[in-house]
Amino acid sequence: MEILRYAAFSADPAGGNPAGVVLDATGVSDAEMLRVAADIGYSETAFLVPHGNGRFEVRYFSPLAEVPFCGHATIASAAAYAQRHGPGVLHFDTRAGLVEVSTDVTPDGTITATLISVQPQTKPIAASDLAALLEALGWAPGDLDATLPPRVAFAGAWHPVVAAANRQRLADLDYDMNALATLMAQRDWTTIDLVWRESSQVFHSRNPFPPGGVVEDPATGAAAAAFGGYLRELGLVAPPVTVTMHQGQDLGRPSVLTIGIPAEPRTGIAVTGTAVALAA
Repeated sequence: MEILRYAAFSADPAGGNPAGVVLDATGVSDAEMLRVAADIGYSETAFLVPHGNGRFEVRYFSPLAEVPFCGHATIASAAAYAQRHGPGVLHFDTRAGLVEVSTDVTPDGTITATLISVQPQTKPIAASDLAALLEALGWAPGDLDATLPPRVAFAGAWHPVVAAANRQRLADLDYDMNALATLMAQRDWTTIDLVWRESSQVFHSRNPFPPGGVVEDPATGAAAAAFGGYLRELGLVAPPVTVTMHQGQDLGRPSVLTIGIPAEPRTGIAVTGTAVALAA
């Protein structure tokens, strides 16, 4: 099994979110995928089984469990394929549904990939769940931005969206990992999408990810897609619009995710980022 390593949502190996990529996982068992993901130690590793004509079955594993969809590993996988075989359009059959990914390579060799998510959804968060979430985070109701109401959003995986009233609240993240992990397991939440709005089209985020066995994800494409759906459904932007999400600065792994939000309701959200190969 050939294991590749890429950082997604950055052109600098020191930034972005590292992902493992196996471009041909034909015949590999679930147990072996989980073992490899744990050995690699990144938040996710993608395992691709080619079916011809640019179509793949794709499975995503954290070091602890399988997840239905992972945005940064999707971007990393498409970039790895483009570096080997050239740019183009790929179709990934994921546990969450079909995801189209297109790639482009600039003359200087920079690889950019864009995924189109499955149909996004947004639903209210129960008051009791929000209270438990804020307690685990160590946040008070007064720490929230009232103009960005808490919701649970989906574009391949479920993520509570909770907006901080100021950048310092986001920077001071220090949560109860065990309590948050228990709550997330009970509710089938993949990461918590904590955001702060810098301007109408620029946001910052942090994503606690205890189900993956890591404290925080430095770039979360699935959450970015879910957030794009959240913004559209709640009428918080005027689509078609492009939104920029900055993530990972507080971890020392700066990442930039570009979110394309089409005007048509119930259509997939585009998430774009660069990716770069990492040393083995």
